[in-house]
Amino acid sequence: GGLLDVVLAPDFAQSRRVWLSYTEAGTNGAAGAVVGYGRLSDDARQLADFKVVIRQEPKLSSGANIGTRLAFDRDGFLWIGFGDSFRSSTAQDLDQLQGKLLRLNADGSVPQDNPFVGHKNARPEIWTLGMRNPQGLALNPWTHQMWESEHGPRGGDEVNIPQKGKNYGWPLATWGIDYSGEKVPESKGGQVEGTEQPVFYWKNSPAVSGMAFYNSARFPQWKNSLFIGALKEKNLIRLSINGEKVVEEQRLLTDRGERIRDVRQGPDGYLYVLTDESNGKLLKVGLNEGADAPRG
Repeated sequence: GGLLDVVLAPDFAQSRRVWLSYTEAGTNGAAGAVVGYGRLSDDARQLADFKVVIRQEPKLSSGANIGTRLAFDRDGFLWIGFGDSFRSSTAQDLDQLQGKLLRLNADGSVPQDNPFVGHKNARPEIWTLGMRNPQGLALNPWTHQMWESEHGPRGGDEVNIPQKGKNYGWPLATWGIDYSGEKVPESKGGQVEGTEQPVFYWKNSPAVSGMAFYNSARFPQWKNSLFIGALKEKNLIRLSINGEKVVEEQRLLTDRGERIRDVRQGPDGYLYVLTDESNGKLLKVGLNEGADAPRG
């Protein structure tokens, strides 16, 4: 739990609005995600007038699978990826926010063209369902599509391009197995009619975390790349992208032995990588000139 994501509003230069997602305890001993925004003070020391926009209710999580990544698209819509709170069936329930990708207006209201607006017993904020535990959310700078990455159970980590109103399967369809080593109880296999296939998946989970597209001329060797952190594997994954397909996979920072929680491209064309350790670090990562090996 704790603080889950931080993003700036697209009009931050004027509004100074900062969006946060974080975990909030409930009266029943369980927790849920909260998303809201405040205004960064002129001295950049505090957020003022913080407003909560949406809460996961009912609160169901004991601390696992909260997910909750935030991203804005080029039209100014806010996308929110909520985990299933380790209650897998909720991902298929349209009256609950767990296991869903949401889409909101920049002020937190519901866009009227969301797929479940006006549907009885469905939350209008929902864009897609059947997500397990979103850990990455990033806008593809070339196609302007939102991409999402998520933890599978034991195996079956995924990368998806979430399409309006579609069902991404969890827990009915998964390429992973249960933590017990047995089949996920609700699973009907990797491919299930009425559900969408991931763009890419790992049979053995690297435990994916935050992700970012690379769209800078500084390191042309990284052109058309998607970078994803790995917690279990303790490395940085580079996926080469061609349209909507992953055509190559590479592992970077393999010698550090540190869990990687998030990755972003900086305005200088370098990658900025957060490690998830008791002595966590912010790493600045680039390439040696004429080489494919990263340097920090």
